[in-house]
Amino acid sequence: MQMRRVVVTGLGALTPIGLSVPEFWDSLVKGVSGAAPITYFDASKAKTQFACELKNFDGSAYFDRKEIRKYDPFSQYGIVASDEAIKDSGADFETLNKDRIGVIWASGIGGIHSFQQEVKDFFRGDGSFRFSPFFIPKMIADICAGHISMKYDLRGPNFATVSACASSANAIADAALYIKVGKSDMMICGGSEASIVESSLGGFSSMTALSTRNDDPKTASRPFDKDRDGFVLGEGAGAIVLEELEHALARGAKIYAEVMGSGLTADAYHMTASHPEGRGAMMAMKLALEEGNLDLNSLDHINTHGTSTPVGDISEPKAIESLFGEHAKTININSTKSMTGHLLGAAGAVEFIATVQTIVNGIVPPTINHFTDDPEIADLNFTFNKAQQRDVNVALSNTFGFGGHNASIALKKYSK
Repeated sequence: MQMRRVVVTGLGALTPIGLSVPEFWDSLVKGVSGAAPITYFDASKAKTQFACELKNFDGSAYFDRKEIRKYDPFSQYGIVASDEAIKDSGADFETLNKDRIGVIWASGIGGIHSFQQEVKDFFRGDGSFRFSPFFIPKMIADICAGHISMKYDLRGPNFATVSACASSANAIADAALYIKVGKSDMMICGGSEASIVESSLGGFSSMTALSTRNDDPKTASRPFDKDRDGFVLGEGAGAIVLEELEHALARGAKIYAEVMGSGLTADAYHMTASHPEGRGAMMAMKLALEEGNLDLNSLDHINTHGTSTPVGDISEPKAIESLFGEHAKTININSTKSMTGHLLGAAGAVEFIATVQTIVNGIVPPTINHFTDDPEIADLNFTFNKAQQRDVNVALSNTFGFGGHNASIALKKYSK
């Protein structure tokens, strides 16, 4: 089968460091941290009292009062981000075949805000079984994909991917594949997460997965630093419009970059820890480049998973060094989680957008908050503390998740 070419024609983002793609990118280049004390609830008794919340997001500015009752915050974020991406793409759906336009949308957890609130209300009540009729539809992880498709009457493939923190990278990989094999002409894909709630914070804290640097939240996310002590919980959404190349050219769309391939693997090792040698990560990167017929030595940049955890930040550089050999030292590596925190199921999409913008603008955003080298981490170019100008032709975006899920997506600067 002759595989069709897939290009990126639209981007949308809601992040802790910007509520649109231009704001997000500007903050990335400047090295802005999105971490701050939690304002959504009283976290004074928690081990971790800070997170990367969305700043100044007001759902009522996008949805009327009757409509917003139907949406958990993760769906609100997804709908708003997808609106930006669709507008950015310039697509006029009334002139396109909507039977061949689909939505694949991800969330690692889904409507945990709605779930927690309903359970709280039940146990505070008189014991009668009173639940909102919107409870289940607001909570289930696939519902955002449904809402986006219904809003735009998109009748192509429609489902959710769930693979923990790799979820939205899986959504992008699946969407690209549907276009490559001819099942769709255009896909709206990405992911959203709204998990800054007491139960989520408490659950991650009990695993000792979160940083406890309460005295200095802005420097708490320290990927690849010797004194890293866990990730910072984040929230938001990333939306991407993928399109078959000839379909995009026919309607005069602008093209950001080309999606060359994806690598999806499993560590088959541990429930929450990555393989110590980065076995699955290495294979995911290798497969992504092979699918795109890209030479290992052609790679210029990797947006790493880089969560600021003690184990994961060692295994990923090991995988890079193992796969690329001497070429590894010439690759600009970064972790944008140092600024956004960890957006869980939305991380892959938001970091994919950052990778696209890196290719378009020729600037690699920094890995901020680096103070002390870790001798256990491979000696690579992590783009510490300051953005670097570089012509990026080929790049990878890596995202990994609890359960041993690994996803790597290969992108290339578009050329005819």
